[in-house]
Amino acid sequence: MREPVCFISTDADGQLFVTKEAKDILDEITQPVVVVSVVGLYRTGKSYLMNRLAGQQTGFALGSTIESKTKGIWMWCIKHPCIDDHTLVLLDTEGLGDIEKDDEKHDTWIFCLAVLLSSTLVYNSLGVIDNTALKNLHYVTELTENIRVKAQVGSDDDSSTEFMRVFPSFIWTVRDFTLELKRDGQSITADEYLEGALVLKPGCSSGIERLNRTRLGLRNFFATRKCFVFPRPTKDEDLMRMEELTEAELNAKFLEQAEVFCNYVFNSAKPKAITGGQTLTGNVLGSLAEVYVEAIRSGKVPCLENAVEALTQIQNKQAVDQALQIYREQVSMSVCFPLDPLELSDIHRQAEKKAIYAFISISFNDCEQKAQMELMKQIQNEYEDLCAQNRNQFLLVCKEILKHVFTSLDEDLHDGSFIHPGGYLKYRNKLQCLTKQYRAETNNKLMSEEVLSEYLKEQEKFDMRILLADQRLSEAEKREEERRLQNEALHQQQRALKEKNQLQEQMLHDQERTYKEHLNETLQRMEREMNRSKEDNERVLEAKLKEQEALLKQGFQELADQINKKIKSLTDEMKKDEESKPSTLQKVVATVSMAASQFLRGIIPKAININSIGEG
Repeated sequence: MREPVCFISTDADGQLFVTKEAKDILDEITQPVVVVSVVGLYRTGKSYLMNRLAGQQTGFALGSTIESKTKGIWMWCIKHPCIDDHTLVLLDTEGLGDIEKDDEKHDTWIFCLAVLLSSTLVYNSLGVIDNTALKNLHYVTELTENIRVKAQVGSDDDSSTEFMRVFPSFIWTVRDFTLELKRDGQSITADEYLEGALVLKPGCSSGIERLNRTRLGLRNFFATRKCFVFPRPTKDEDLMRMEELTEAELNAKFLEQAEVFCNYVFNSAKPKAITGGQTLTGNVLGSLAEVYVEAIRSGKVPCLENAVEALTQIQNKQAVDQALQIYREQVSMSVCFPLDPLELSDIHRQAEKKAIYAFISISFNDCEQKAQMELMKQIQNEYEDLCAQNRNQFLLVCKEILKHVFTSLDEDLHDGSFIHPGGYLKYRNKLQCLTKQYRAETNNKLMSEEVLSEYLKEQEKFDMRILLADQRLSEAEKREEERRLQNEALHQQQRALKEKNQLQEQMLHDQERTYKEHLNETLQRMEREMNRSKEDNERVLEAKLKEQEALLKQGFQELADQINKKIKSLTDEMKKDEESKPSTLQKVVATVSMAASQFLRGIIPKAININSIGEG
């Protein structure tokens, strides 16, 4: 993308909607996406930070008046500068707190969508982090009211553990920062400055509770927190023309901090993932945004579990259709019948591999592998049709060669040229000579022996007629010749059967290869998702342990005890997940094997050693 486009806008009725232009762009992105959103009060310089991340001086609109410039959420997709085969999606959100807005809930939904769609959330503010700044971030305290993780009413949906798993990492950028980073006379880091601002205030009055609510929200919902402080970028009179300024005209310390900020985002922001470690691609991100926005439009609370269910249906059908289309396109570019069976098998293998890769990229939450098995079945049907077409083409070619080679023999038979003493030997010699010529011209082509077998079987009536009519042969010679004819017929049947068996073996080999290819991809994806889920749990666990330690130091024993219960629950869950991992993978092997055996005749349902998958 050369420039940003509007991603989520509002219609004439003030309702949010995902724009077609942005959705079409995301639909083309089958790579994992790293999504960075920026939120904050309007007129705080959010858009400029996003432009820096895009490596551009201009792009996201910068306002130079008291009016909010960005409306809705704007999107800019670029190649990730540090991670191969990943796309960086930058989301610049409408400024919060614009007094001209009519809908008080609008800002809340913009903030919630930024949280739900991003893997890293940047909150941008001016001045310092104090009580006023925390009050301006009151949207954090409303997250549990406006976002649900679980669909079932009464489930443990307000658990901070659940939110931490799916919420993005949090970066607070403080602009126009003029203070020294010192506390009690000692230098501190920006991160220490943030964490110090999030220390809970003792007491239980309503005022203190309000002050602590945002602090607790940030501590309980965002496992990873980071802070950057930026000095004023330039002189006051130049702020209105930031897009025009060269780097030489900007504050060197501002540029230095901007570079540190960008490098941190590039190297630490993870691909967007949701429950179970499932990484999102661009097309899934677009569909996810539509699901969330539709929930908001209908007056419902966006629910991650419901979104996953909806996405599963949307994405998996699309994944099968697109993967099948890719298979067909790849095949059509390479197939020109007739083809050597091994060459057709190789074309099938290459096309299927690309189709499976596309399916894995597009599909979503195919836990029971139903969509993948449907793709396997569809491709197998396509391949069997290709093989049938190939056989028919070879059949026509071999029949043409046979007609050309045996025409003279058929004419002689029609004229009765062999019905005379000594005619049988002449007939037999010509038949053998032409058979040899036919085999030379067909050169072991597919279907050549089957076509020859059919022809020779039709000739049997002429064999016996000519043999019996040849008075030069004795009865003993005729009986001997009958036995020879029977043996030749048997040998020819064996040749044709061998040809069929070779085709069958090739088909079974292709089916086994198909099965292993699908199984390998499935297991690899599950392994990646399990590892990502484990990383997310470890990140949450580390955050909980730090939070417990901090609460104990600050004297909040009751809150620390609550955290301890969550730590124990999470630890037990992680242990259970690790113990069940082998059996989960083995169950997948058995499921794929059983399903594949229904339409891949060469696959016998069985439990396969997971370590052996991919061998051979």
